[in-house]
Amino acid sequence: MAAAVPPVAAALGYAGAIPFLAGAAAVALALLPPTPLLAYGAVILAFMGGIHWGLGMPGSAPDGRRLGLSVVPALLAWAALLLGGRPGLLLLAAAFLGLLALDLATTRRGVAPSWYPALRVPLTAVVVASLLLAAALSP
Repeated sequence: MAAAVPPVAAALGYAGAIPFLAGAAAVALALLPPTPLLAYGAVILAFMGGIHWGLGMPGSAPDGRRLGLSVVPALLAWAALLLGGRPGLLLLAAAFLGLLALDLATTRRGVAPSWYPALRVPLTAVVVASLLLAAALSP
């Protein structure tokens, strides 16, 4: 059975979802273009990839595979910024789903804490839904 999500992780994680919801709402209401949402999504995707860098660092022999995987989200985030608009938002949505799959596998292997999926699954649902809504409404 998974442990409960630590309150500080839950509070910070859900607070981090607010800009996704606000960005999607701003696009839906035609208050802003998708660029601010795209930029925030790219920053958060790169940040989330950095978690795997940290997981790969312990001990005297870092896990080279995990370190290598940890930089992929930042590269995808950069590509999404270069694409911009709908293609960039769609790339971010796909990348967040791919990173979730990696996070779930990492937890199953006992590398990430057992509570991590209980935080990541609902947050990823909010993030992906926000990005897809903005993509659907973007030129």
